[in-house]
Amino acid sequence: MWIDNEVSDVRQSNVQTADRYSEKQTYITPKPYVPFLEHQGYDVSVANSAAHGISALKDRTYDAVLLNYDGPARKENLLSHIRNSDAHIPILLLTRKDGEEIRQEASLYDVTNIFIMPTNPPDEACEMILCKQLAASLAFLIEKRTVRESYMPQAYVQNFNSGYISDSVTQAHNLTNGWQTWIDTYLNLIKWDMQLDTLHNVDELKAIHAMQKQEANAAFANYIQDNYSSWLVNEASPTLSVDVIYRYVIPELQAGKQVLFVVMDCMRLDHWLEIEPMLYPMFDITTNYYYSILPTATRYARNAIFSGLFPLELAERYPHLYAEPDQAHTSINRHEKELLRLQLDRHGIALKPPPHYFKIFDTQGEAQYLQWLSTTDRISLEAIVVDFLDMLTHTRYETDLLRQLIPDESAFRTLVQAWFHHSWLYKIFRMAADRGITVVLTSDHGSLLCHNAAKISSQTTLTTGLRFKEGKHITCDPDAGYLITDPETYRLPGSIEGKSYILAKEDYYFIYERQFNVYKELFHGSFQHGGISLEEMILPCIVLEPK
Repeated sequence: MWIDNEVSDVRQSNVQTADRYSEKQTYITPKPYVPFLEHQGYDVSVANSAAHGISALKDRTYDAVLLNYDGPARKENLLSHIRNSDAHIPILLLTRKDGEEIRQEASLYDVTNIFIMPTNPPDEACEMILCKQLAASLAFLIEKRTVRESYMPQAYVQNFNSGYISDSVTQAHNLTNGWQTWIDTYLNLIKWDMQLDTLHNVDELKAIHAMQKQEANAAFANYIQDNYSSWLVNEASPTLSVDVIYRYVIPELQAGKQVLFVVMDCMRLDHWLEIEPMLYPMFDITTNYYYSILPTATRYARNAIFSGLFPLELAERYPHLYAEPDQAHTSINRHEKELLRLQLDRHGIALKPPPHYFKIFDTQGEAQYLQWLSTTDRISLEAIVVDFLDMLTHTRYETDLLRQLIPDESAFRTLVQAWFHHSWLYKIFRMAADRGITVVLTSDHGSLLCHNAAKISSQTTLTTGLRFKEGKHITCDPDAGYLITDPETYRLPGSIEGKSYILAKEDYYFIYERQFNVYKELFHGSFQHGGISLEEMILPCIVLEPK
């Protein structure tokens, strides 16, 4: 529909326009656009006034609105009226004027596209080009979801041909930096995860994709078994947990920048990809990737980040700072502040004011830190640990409500996005951007949705993790877990004679034989970490420079 407050509603079988323009035709006329759209198969309705157009929107269902936004349309705030009538209908704005004010209004009312029309009457060739552009934009808007859902299986097959995973395995084993092949493979897998999240009626395709990921994780576990120990002595290794501060934080400090170092416990790479769009307007973003050390548990991985040392080195060099689990369940990461200071000292980094460390468990902690940061004139290095995702991962299986809220990985991604958007942490990032503070954001490990229980036994008591255990005389199906009987080769403490570690592969989790069926059911479909998987090991480390 074209009106002086010009509205055009268009859909494949139902398009409405309205017209009322001056003798000089100052505003965009429906000629020749309406006849052209009708020729393309659209049913176009033309309203005679703004009131007519708004009334039509309330009475009938349309697929899109074309709005001439010159003249009275802006004065009467017609965009607002359209949005009050239909909050989601696509709007194509036609205007002869361009400028920041038009773009601001279009952004405020979620306009889909803006067409800048010629000031002078166009010639016939130009008119035809404009008609085709308008029709193409409408076709894309109206048919986008249908086209995506029909084209997606074809695109998926082209991307993941029958030999995709086997080719990745071959490349990874044949290249010195095969670890990069696995990073690329994992990125491709999760980007398809997120593509499929947006579609309906593709359950079969999602099932195929889940099988691809399962196959990839099985091959990845074999790759890690064959290569991980060599990374610990080889300069050609990927960036590991112990390298994060040296490679990504210290260079920013040496450049004289104020740095906020954020470790979001248990944040996966796909979680970061959900968060990234919210930070893009404020920061120039550089995303790096690294591998968590094994086991992919907080006790090992996060201590390795803050200390810059492998667990064996930490235990030998600073035995008073190497925390073993105890019956009082005292925090096994309680020395992170001191470990960070010692690492900076080893690299000759002296900071004024001194580095500051803060751990956030809840919204109250977020608010307290935001208040502290807002009253501090200058920082050198701020290290904060955010425990929300890790706590959510560990408590999900205990609560029916959380199981319903996070039934699968897609729901987990959605929840992480919603949480971050409304969190005090997001406000902390915004404040950092406003104050010119560089943010380095990373995770210590990821988590995996586990579906397969494996029986495990030992003559002695083992640690409590479901994806890794340590102790003596461990027996388990070798298909389910990787048994490490020479811990020192893996730079893990092995001072107790006969001490071993076992790490779960693929989506297995370990259950003792006694009451196996009870605990199998309890932990089935839970998110766990500590083992070997793409989700647990391949992590982002992001440098965010304020714009």
